[in-house]
Amino acid sequence: MSIEAINEQLLRAIGVGVALLDTSELKFRFFNDTFKEWFAEIETGQQLRDVFPDIDTAEVIRALQETGQFTSEASFRIRRRMMTIAMTINPALEGNQKVAVLVCQNISRIKELESMIDSYSMMVERNTREIKREKEQVEKLLLNMMPRSVYEEYKTFGVVTPRTYENVAVLCLDFSGFSATVEQQDAGVIVSELNDIYTAFDRIGDQFGCERIKTVGDLYITVAGMPDPSDRSIQSVSDAAVRFVRYLENRNKSHPVDWNCRIGLAAGSVIGSVVGVQKYIYDVFGPAVADAMRLREAAGAMEIVAAADFAERFGEAHETEAAGSGALADGTAVELVRVLSGNGSLSH
Repeated sequence: MSIEAINEQLLRAIGVGVALLDTSELKFRFFNDTFKEWFAEIETGQQLRDVFPDIDTAEVIRALQETGQFTSEASFRIRRRMMTIAMTINPALEGNQKVAVLVCQNISRIKELESMIDSYSMMVERNTREIKREKEQVEKLLLNMMPRSVYEEYKTFGVVTPRTYENVAVLCLDFSGFSATVEQQDAGVIVSELNDIYTAFDRIGDQFGCERIKTVGDLYITVAGMPDPSDRSIQSVSDAAVRFVRYLENRNKSHPVDWNCRIGLAAGSVIGSVVGVQKYIYDVFGPAVADAMRLREAAGAMEIVAAADFAERFGEAHETEAAGSGALADGTAVELVRVLSGNGSLSH
């Protein structure tokens, strides 16, 4: 058997589709069994585009002349399955005649794996986006419940260490006649009104460096000087209190429901911690909170009440007037003042 015959036998036996083409018209001169198995209707003398209708034969010839190789991929259906092959055409010599060798490798499995990888990547990406979105929602919810620094501690360590903060200024607010207002209005109206008002309070408090701690019905508590200490904590809650009153005065002029707040201001130490295990919430309690709540009870509608020594610490930023005497939460007697909202200049 000649070498050429042996080579032909080898070509017929391998699992790669091999064909020989003449280089002038790209007609098939030979193909092995694998190629024949893929393209059952093929006959010698047929042109390349008879088997691959989408191929640009002019481009094949140009590539062979300029680069010495043409590569492409083609997909076709064998019975019920789609098959994809990678084809490579290289020039060669058969005796003294120039021919082109077409080698086709079945890459269907590779394509299937690539498709699976793409699908998996898309699924991972979609899940990652979903996890990120849920994480952002959880973070937003937690930041609505606790200061950012406390949230960072909770995120890092899973717990929040109870801490005592000194020189914290506390603003405690509620609405006079709240129960009567609730009875007179639809529940949806009350919730909508409070949401509107508390959102404005949050915005104002943030402007002055205050951190809202909690709301319980008509009770609204915000603080300054924690978790990060501030030399201006008293000034901050005083400015916020004045702005709260001004906001409500202006709002009542154009809204059907009148809201008249009472505000107590105090300063001192507080304890901040996450309270609860399952339905936990960041809470602040201690002498300053108790004092602010007690002084709030001494305030009339649209009044801001503080101890006289508290007012001395914000100086001339706001005018005050005597409000008699009262007692702090521990029973200590103090002189009270009303912080007037109509005069004075806000520090921000």
